[in-house]
Amino acid sequence: MSTATAAALPVTWAPRRNRAVLYTLCVVMVVLFSVLAVALPESWQFNDRAMMVGSGLLFAAVGLMLARPKVVADEAGLTVVNFVRSRRLSWAEVVRVNFKAGDPWVMLDLADGTALAAVGIQPGGGREQAIAAARALRDLVEQRGAARA
Repeated sequence: MSTATAAALPVTWAPRRNRAVLYTLCVVMVVLFSVLAVALPESWQFNDRAMMVGSGLLFAAVGLMLARPKVVADEAGLTVVNFVRSRRLSWAEVVRVNFKAGDPWVMLDLADGTALAAVGIQPGGGREQAIAAARALRDLVEQRGAARA
């Protein structure tokens, strides 16, 4: 890896195309369910209308959760943000970066013998971009992990 890449920290990898689609879908869901709540026949009560808006907000919350994943590399290590949880790792904790053909996202082998999914690097935004991101992360792990060990 070149020193120019090392100087580029912090680096954030996230499936931007997926995020754009999900954010748009979240807005559409809230607007659609709100319009439906207003357009319902008068026989529907306030509670029914409120539940309709609440359903749109619930669908939007799920969409926002699905748009969360990212991987951030900085001088101290990695921050892996997945759908529900995020985890901070030092460079020395990451042993290997795996991204095999057909994998839905990058897997990180950790020093404690476990593996951690890095959902922020996935082929959903383009296979070549995901491969390039996985290689860049692998290079950072090899360089930074060896320097810290």
